[in-house]
Amino acid sequence: MVRSGCMRFAAGLVLVLGLLISPLRAQAQTEVDLALVIAVDISFSMDTEEQALQREGFAQAFRSPLVHEAIKAGLLGRIAVTYVEWAGTSDQKVIIPWTVLDNPEGLMAFAERISSTPLSRAQRTSISSALDFSAKLFDELGATPTRQVIDVSGDGPNNQGRAVEQARDDALAKGITINGLPIMLRKPGYLDIADLDIYYRDCVIGGQGSFMVPVREREQFVNAIKTKILLEVANLTPEVPRIERIQNPPRANCLSGEMQWRDRWNN
Repeated sequence: MVRSGCMRFAAGLVLVLGLLISPLRAQAQTEVDLALVIAVDISFSMDTEEQALQREGFAQAFRSPLVHEAIKAGLLGRIAVTYVEWAGTSDQKVIIPWTVLDNPEGLMAFAERISSTPLSRAQRTSISSALDFSAKLFDELGATPTRQVIDVSGDGPNNQGRAVEQARDDALAKGITINGLPIMLRKPGYLDIADLDIYYRDCVIGGQGSFMVPVREREQFVNAIKTKILLEVANLTPEVPRIERIQNPPRANCLSGEMQWRDRWNN
């Protein structure tokens, strides 16, 4: 009886210790250096070649040994990433859910999932809805990130949904950094603007260490995306060319996209 009682006590003690230790271990496993939402424009203004280049750029970024090393060099050595596609106010979709990346095999598998997803397109451009949707995803992360970043790419200004500045400011208030990849491969058309990089600078990006990497040539596309992901993982910002500091271009009109859309339908 005594021996049986001791065995039950020991088993109970092990169970209690397990309950005490497991949450701590689980918590440690869900801490990440970076939580990154990749928000990719799939509006009809993006032609299929641009979409394919964009997709390949992100896939190559996660295959890159430099990105692997940057993750490994982090304090915890792991990041969490989700891949989202967006267009108008009702078109936001998680293509790859939150995934913790901490080894080459996982990174290569993540890259393959990006590459193998069929291309799709949708109407309108709502950067504000993309930012709102992306910001909410951090509540579903189930991990504790040191940094929260939205990486938003697109080839035009906001023309649907609430004002992009409002969505940006609400995300910044939650401690989220927004980086941009303005795609400027075509001559401005009836729903495009000439200085999309300035628009992104003034109306879209923000937060600690925020930056943008404009793409002006198709040949730059893939390398620009790889560079951007590397900078985000390594928590670095690109050097701003001195000429941009001197010129100090005028502030963008953050409602230019909405005005263009209104003028199009009024005419």
